[in-house]
Amino acid sequence: MTQPSLDAVKAQARALRQALRSGNMIVSHARALELVARQHGARDWNTLHARLARRGTRSGLALGDRVAGRYLGQVYSGEVVGLSGGARHRQVEIRLDRPVDTVRFESFSNWRHRIRGTVDTTGRSHRKTSDGMPHLIVEKAAS
Repeated sequence: MTQPSLDAVKAQARALRQALRSGNMIVSHARALELVARQHGARDWNTLHARLARRGTRSGLALGDRVAGRYLGQVYSGEVVGLSGGARHRQVEIRLDRPVDTVRFESFSNWRHRIRGTVDTTGRSHRKTSDGMPHLIVEKAAS
Protein backbone atom coordinates (compact mmCIF):
# COMPACT_ATOMS: atom_id res chain seq x y z
CA MET A 1 0.00 0.00 0.00
CA THR A 2 1.49 3.35 -0.99
CA GLN A 3 1.59 6.17 1.52
CA PRO A 4 -0.19 9.42 0.66
CA SER A 5 1.65 12.72 0.48
CA LEU A 6 1.88 15.05 3.44
CA ASP A 7 -0.43 17.50 1.67
CA ALA A 8 -2.98 14.72 1.10
CA VAL A 9 -3.17 13.74 4.77
CA LYS A 10 -3.51 17.39 5.80
CA ALA A 11 -6.39 17.69 3.33
CA GLN A 12 -7.94 14.55 4.84
CA ALA A 13 -7.78 16.15 8.29
CA ARG A 14 -9.49 19.32 7.00
CA ALA A 15 -12.20 17.24 5.30
CA LEU A 16 -12.74 15.15 8.44
CA ARG A 17 -13.04 18.27 10.57
CA GLN A 18 -15.61 19.79 8.17
CA ALA A 19 -17.60 16.54 8.04
CA LEU A 20 -17.72 16.30 11.82
CA ARG A 21 -18.65 19.98 12.11
CA SER A 22 -21.63 19.42 9.78
CA GLY A 23 -22.82 16.78 12.26
CA ASN A 24 -22.46 19.24 15.15
CA MET A 25 -19.29 17.59 16.42
CA ILE A 26 -16.53 20.14 16.87
CA VAL A 27 -12.91 18.94 16.91
CA SER A 28 -9.72 20.95 16.76
CA HIS A 29 -7.44 20.77 13.75
CA ALA A 30 -4.82 19.08 15.94
CA ARG A 31 -7.32 16.38 16.96
CA ALA A 32 -8.29 15.83 13.31
CA LEU A 33 -4.61 15.37 12.42
CA GLU A 34 -4.25 12.81 15.23
CA LEU A 35 -7.32 10.89 13.99
CA VAL A 36 -6.04 10.81 10.40
CA ALA A 37 -2.63 9.62 11.63
CA ARG A 38 -4.30 6.69 13.40
CA GLN A 39 -6.18 5.84 10.19
CA HIS A 40 -2.80 5.53 8.46
CA GLY A 41 -1.41 3.22 11.13
CA ALA A 42 0.71 5.76 13.00
CA ARG A 43 0.51 6.18 16.76
CA ASP A 44 0.24 9.98 16.45
CA TRP A 45 0.53 12.92 14.05
CA ASN A 46 4.24 13.50 14.71
CA THR A 47 5.03 9.90 13.79
CA LEU A 48 3.05 10.05 10.54
CA HIS A 49 4.50 13.45 9.66
CA ALA A 50 8.07 12.18 10.15
CA ARG A 51 7.38 9.06 8.08
CA LEU A 52 5.91 11.01 5.17
CA ALA A 53 8.51 13.81 5.28
CA ARG A 54 11.36 11.29 5.36
CA ARG A 55 9.99 9.42 2.35
CA GLY A 56 10.66 12.41 0.11
CA THR A 57 14.37 12.61 0.85
CA ARG A 58 17.11 10.53 -0.72
CA SER A 59 19.18 10.54 2.45
CA GLY A 60 16.19 9.18 4.41
CA LEU A 61 17.59 10.22 7.78
CA ALA A 62 15.31 9.81 10.76
CA LEU A 63 15.57 10.41 14.48
CA GLY A 64 17.38 7.54 16.14
CA ASP A 65 19.26 6.46 13.00
CA ARG A 66 22.80 5.23 13.50
CA VAL A 67 25.15 7.27 11.30
CA ALA A 68 28.85 7.57 10.53
CA GLY A 69 30.97 9.92 8.48
CA ARG A 70 33.38 12.82 8.81
CA TYR A 71 33.14 16.11 10.67
CA LEU A 72 35.86 18.69 9.96
CA GLY A 73 38.04 15.86 8.71
CA GLN A 74 37.53 13.63 11.76
CA VAL A 75 35.85 10.22 11.50
CA TYR A 76 32.81 9.81 13.77
CA SER A 77 29.88 7.53 14.51
CA GLY A 78 26.74 8.37 16.45
CA GLU A 79 22.97 8.71 16.61
CA VAL A 80 20.69 11.29 14.98
CA VAL A 81 19.03 13.21 17.85
CA GLY A 82 17.69 16.21 15.93
CA LEU A 83 16.31 16.83 12.43
CA SER A 84 14.58 19.75 10.79
CA GLY A 85 14.23 21.30 7.39
CA GLY A 86 12.86 20.21 4.04
CA ALA A 87 13.54 17.65 1.37
CA ARG A 88 16.57 19.42 -0.19
CA HIS A 89 18.44 20.63 2.91
CA ARG A 90 18.13 19.28 6.43
CA GLN A 91 19.61 20.42 9.70
CA VAL A 92 20.92 17.40 11.58
CA GLU A 93 22.19 17.01 15.14
CA ILE A 94 24.24 13.92 16.00
CA ARG A 95 25.19 12.64 19.45
CA LEU A 96 28.62 11.10 18.99
CA ASP A 97 29.59 7.68 20.35
CA ARG A 98 33.04 9.09 21.21
CA PRO A 99 34.05 12.75 21.25
CA VAL A 100 36.09 14.00 18.30
CA ASP A 101 38.79 16.69 18.42
CA THR A 102 38.05 19.23 15.71
CA VAL A 103 41.40 21.03 16.05
CA ARG A 104 44.58 19.81 14.34
CA PHE A 105 47.09 21.62 16.59
CA GLU A 106 49.05 19.72 19.24
CA SER A 107 48.83 22.61 21.72
CA PHE A 108 45.03 23.06 21.55
CA SER A 109 41.94 20.83 21.50
CA ASN A 110 38.22 21.28 20.94
CA TRP A 111 36.43 18.04 21.78
CA ARG A 112 32.87 17.70 20.49
CA HIS A 113 30.27 15.34 21.96
CA ARG A 114 27.54 16.54 19.58
CA ILE A 115 27.71 17.98 16.11
CA ARG A 116 25.22 19.98 14.09
CA GLY A 117 25.14 20.91 10.45
CA THR A 118 23.05 21.33 7.33
CA VAL A 119 23.28 18.59 4.72
CA ASP A 120 21.82 18.12 1.26
CA THR A 121 20.12 14.98 -0.11
CA THR A 122 23.49 13.26 -0.47
CA GLY A 123 24.34 13.81 3.21
CA ARG A 124 27.04 16.42 2.46
CA SER A 125 27.22 19.95 3.81
CA HIS A 126 27.49 22.86 1.42
CA ARG A 127 30.15 24.50 3.62
CA LYS A 128 33.66 23.24 3.01
CA THR A 129 36.98 23.26 4.80
CA SER A 130 39.99 25.11 3.35
CA ASP A 131 41.04 21.91 1.53
CA GLY A 132 37.64 21.66 -0.20
CA MET A 133 36.13 18.84 1.88
CA PRO A 134 32.55 19.20 3.21
CA HIS A 135 32.40 20.24 6.88
CA LEU A 136 30.00 17.37 7.53
CA ILE A 137 29.40 14.04 5.79
CA VAL A 138 26.55 11.91 7.12
CA GLU A 139 25.85 8.33 6.02
CA LYS A 140 23.63 5.69 7.55
CA ALA A 141 25.73 3.19 9.48
CA ALA A 142 25.71 -0.43 8.35
CA SER A 143 23.26 -2.48 10.40
